[in-house]
Amino acid sequence: MDKSTAAAHGPGLIAGVTSLIKNAYGLVVSRMELAALELSEVRNHLIELVALFAVAAICGVFALAFGSAIIVALAWEAMGWTILLVMFLVFAGLAVVLGIKGKAMLKEGKLSFPETMNEIKKDRQALL
Repeated sequence: MDKSTAAAHGPGLIAGVTSLIKNAYGLVVSRMELAALELSEVRNHLIELVALFAVAAICGVFALAFGSAIIVALAWEAMGWTILLVMFLVFAGLAVVLGIKGKAMLKEGKLSFPETMNEIKKDRQALL
């Protein structure tokens, strides 16, 4: 086989493998860039969520402490110790409602990588 025959068939096996490696490397780099971008967005959402919960918790503790003291002081003459039971039930109910709301916020998917996962699924389908 001479050089003119090899040139007619294309660039050759080594050039094809090199091109495949370059394309695969470019694909990996682009996916990592997308993942890094989404990770920064997730980090920002996580920081915002933690700050929101911290401030809400501090405000809630102060409100509960002062409100509970006022309610107990005003209702003690009429209800006695049962006012403490009523307050317990109210706060337990609020805790359950807030827990459910927090779980719903996490299920919204703001802490996931939707675009990265979609692109990886497309890549897998294209390769298989």
